[in-house]
Amino acid sequence: MKKVGIVMGSIHDYEVVKPCIDILSDFGVDTEVRVISAHRTPIEAMEFATTAKQNGIEVIISVAGKAAHLGGVLASYTTLPIIGLPVKSSLEDGLDSLLSTVQMPNGVPVATVAINGGQNAGLLAIQILANKYEDLDKKLVEYKKEMQNTVNNDNAKLQDMLKR
Repeated sequence: MKKVGIVMGSIHDYEVVKPCIDILSDFGVDTEVRVISAHRTPIEAMEFATTAKQNGIEVIISVAGKAAHLGGVLASYTTLPIIGLPVKSSLEDGLDSLLSTVQMPNGVPVATVAINGGQNAGLLAIQILANKYEDLDKKLVEYKKEMQNTVNNDNAKLQDMLKR
């Protein structure tokens, strides 16, 4: 069973998380989605991270805005890969969230995707899992071929428009 844990610091982050859940579902990856705050529920964050592996989770996606310490807190308690998904907040257009997520000290890595990059967080989790699951690797190859075909088709349309 392929399973990704998605932990968001607030229910308000759900709209950013939805594309992540959708792409994981499209690829047949199960998710466990929770609201856990690094600052307001630190014990729950520790418990989630320390039991994630035994609960079948293979990658954790951490979604947080503003101070965005959730990814680092989770990473400090587990050896599982952590993907940070910074959320655009009312401050600094999300730059504060991005920097809080990406600036981890040595020994506590958190891979980080773009601000509000839910779909890419899901795809990165799939790419990590595809090293173990051949069916996911095949689906990723097809997914990338479809993207290539879309761009090539768009280019052909553009070239036709320019000829007129």
